[in-house]
This record gives sequence, structure tokens and C-alpha cells, in this order.
Amino acid sequence: MSKKNNLAKRKRQHEFELRREKLEKEKKDKKLQAKKNKMKVDGSDRKKKGGSGFQVGKKKLKTKLSALSKAKAAQAMELDK
Repeated sequence: MSKKNNLAKRKRQHEFELRREKLEKEKKDKKLQAKKNKMKVDGSDRKKKGGSGFQVGKKKLKTKLSALSKAKAAQAMELDK
């Protein structure tokens, strides 16, 4: 029997190729899954935290200016005149 036709060698080569193809497929699947996860936008994971935002249209928002900011605003108004 020639070396080329050696059954054990062919069997090992075949198993090696199968393993290599399996690894390549797994790598491809991992990359594809990572891309899908990156592209996925799901808002259901986030929970809203209570009343930290501004309400618009229901209440008037009142803001108090500090003395320094009032003085700056008055000075700016004088410059405009």
C-alpha cells in the first residue's frame, strides 16, 4: 500500500478537517451573535426612576435666581440699553 492510500492517515486528516470546520463555524456564529447583540435595541431593560424630570404643561416651573445671577442679569440689561 502506498503512503497516499494509508487508511489511518486519511482518517486522521478527515477528523482534523472536521474539527477545523467546526471551529470556523463556531467563530462565525459568535461574530454573528455579537453583531446581533450590538444592533439590538431593547428599551424594556431600563426602568424609569421616579420624578426626576421636568413636567411640561401641567405645572409652572419656578426657578429662583441667586443674588449673584440677579446682579449679572441686571448688568446685562443695562448694557443692552
